[in-house]
Amino acid sequence: MWNLFIQFLFSFLATAAFAIITNVPRRALIYCGLSGAFGWMIYWTCVDFGGSPAFGSLLGSLGVAFISNIFSKRLKMPVTIFNIPGMVPLVPGGLAYQAVRNLVTSSYQEAANYTVQAIMIAGAIALGLVLSEVFNHNIRNFKVKRESILLKRKKRTK
Repeated sequence: MWNLFIQFLFSFLATAAFAIITNVPRRALIYCGLSGAFGWMIYWTCVDFGGSPAFGSLLGSLGVAFISNIFSKRLKMPVTIFNIPGMVPLVPGGLAYQAVRNLVTSSYQEAANYTVQAIMIAGAIALGLVLSEVFNHNIRNFKVKRESILLKRKKRTK
């Protein structure tokens, strides 16, 4: 139970700190922290139950994109204010560091392994953002088409 709390707390703090560095408006800082913590908890749960880090990153980025969309509508702010800081806990910085470190120390096989892992995780994060945006775009188009059909029906009955 404490591990769950610690994971949430530090992912929240890391995201909120990055949001402060990138000059996010003050009223959005808590929501930025929540978006990062939400994505990290999805990632951490997936990996804890035996999933791969790349799959966890995909699910985590989908979660961040989903919650960022909700926060942007609620606060009437651009979604990138919540997306960018929210992705910070998911970024494979440690793997990239290990790749460069092993490359410098001439451990080329390990460097290649870490590089491939970092690229897969980064690709999964990007794919999650793209899939979420496509999904949200399709929902918006569906709502617009439904409203236009309803308006046409109302005009026919008059």
